[in-house]
Amino acid sequence: MSKIENKNINKVKQQFADGEMDRRDFLRYSTLLGMTSAAAYAFAGKITGENFVAPAQAAVKKGGDMKVGMRVMDVVNPHTFSWGFDSNLVRGTVEYLTETGSDNVTRPYLCEKWEASEDLKTWDLHMRKDVKWHNGRKWTAEDAAWNIRHCLDPNTGSSVLGLMKGYMLNDVEMTNADGTAGTTTELWDANAIEVVNESTLRLNCKEAQVAVPEHLFHYPFPMLDPEEGGTFAPGGNGTGAFDLEEVRVGERAVLRARKDYWGEAPMLDSLTYIDLGDDPSASVGALASKQVDALYEIGFEQMAALEHMPHVEIQQVTTAQTGVARMQVDRPEFSDPRVRKAMRLAIDTPRVLELAHNNMGSPAEHHHVSPVHPDYKDIGFMKRDVAGAKALLAEAGHPDGVDFEIACKKDPAWELNAVQAMVQMWAEANIRVKINVLPSAQFWDVWDKVPFGFTEWTHRPLGFMVLSLAYQSGVPWNESHYSNAEFDSLLTQASGTLDIAERSEIIGKLEHIMQEDGPIVQPLWRPGLSATLNTVGGWKKHPTDYVFPGKIGFKA
Repeated sequence: MSKIENKNINKVKQQFADGEMDRRDFLRYSTLLGMTSAAAYAFAGKITGENFVAPAQAAVKKGGDMKVGMRVMDVVNPHTFSWGFDSNLVRGTVEYLTETGSDNVTRPYLCEKWEASEDLKTWDLHMRKDVKWHNGRKWTAEDAAWNIRHCLDPNTGSSVLGLMKGYMLNDVEMTNADGTAGTTTELWDANAIEVVNESTLRLNCKEAQVAVPEHLFHYPFPMLDPEEGGTFAPGGNGTGAFDLEEVRVGERAVLRARKDYWGEAPMLDSLTYIDLGDDPSASVGALASKQVDALYEIGFEQMAALEHMPHVEIQQVTTAQTGVARMQVDRPEFSDPRVRKAMRLAIDTPRVLELAHNNMGSPAEHHHVSPVHPDYKDIGFMKRDVAGAKALLAEAGHPDGVDFEIACKKDPAWELNAVQAMVQMWAEANIRVKINVLPSAQFWDVWDKVPFGFTEWTHRPLGFMVLSLAYQSGVPWNESHYSNAEFDSLLTQASGTLDIAERSEIIGKLEHIMQEDGPIVQPLWRPGLSATLNTVGGWKKHPTDYVFPGKIGFKA
């Protein structure tokens, strides 16, 4: 196979050298295309004359039992996890083909290296040969192939399907159980997932795709033991450094270190996740009194209470974390794009950021592509226009306004604050919205079913990734039921475009569609925050809120 080093990596190097790409984006794309992170950092140093060395970490001692405050949910179906904290519960036991670090650089993991063809349609994934499952069986390319097939099976319901649909799947017609016509998906070619040999897996894609290694670290994409049929439970088989010993939903989960791990041995003896519930004061109290050693995520209101405690350290990272008020476009009340755009025009997003998040973060632009994304396109801010919103409603047949109900969670506090601020702004445009506040557990039962709801979305490293997951026609996480053929076509085009300037132009077209026709009102972007005791070492806040049990411990 023609290797990518001869063309695409050289192109990325040239773009960086010419100043068309910054260091962050060079590191991301060169490593995605198969360059080692060490080589990428070294090349960046040659171009800039700087020596890029990771900050020294405090020495971590061997042993200890760490407690982390985090929600504890059911882990039975990892390939359908909905949130990052779900995956943290099993991350020490079942592992991923790749790993995207806190620096947004994607590195090999169970897959020791990858190679791509120059047209970005063929990806060879070379598996590590020294990995064994906990039961002693050898890890192979066939195990990886089974997991990919399972995630892409529409009957599984995995959001991985949304990431890979554009380049691995075709839409096909089907007949629903009630006799009506419908659509499903299937692999675009019988040889799309090809086991070349025991240690090599080849993905034969129907379209070019630059972000395959990023996709392989999507949190519902851990490598499960095929012999366990795609389910997982305490005591389940894995390749990781820990056994998941116990899970009590709403209470705690316990990971116990193994002594036969194939990689670098973990420093901790055990890691226990403690579910502290939705009350932010309970989490603050637990860390203040040292009942837990870390809180995997905190809100800005908790930060205010914790930042003055001498035994607490707070970490903050810039992210593409957000929340959207999304409308289901196949509901009569939201089927008219003029109504949806009026909902956006009625909102002053800088003011919502101030009221809901104390100005921590940045105002959003209603298209779910963040300035932190390398392919973001500045198409101009969508400013508040109450008169314009009223005019659109009148054109849509609602001269006296509209009445809706929005479902949201009580916690974290910023979500309800944001909804309340938007409700007041909508009212000025004759958009009367009643708030239905639900406990978190109840909300997650209906988050994708209610006609109008406010949903938190976590960070994704590339702009087109979240667009693929949330707004592509027919994918599992398309909670708004949005479907736009032009949008889907541009999304596929963007996903296969390596040149960052060219892709930014395509992303700009997608952003414009979202502002004019899309299904969301998006008020803000928020930073990622976590807090630990000052005795904790190796902890690095990840923009997607991941916890890596094998990399943390207590300071020596």
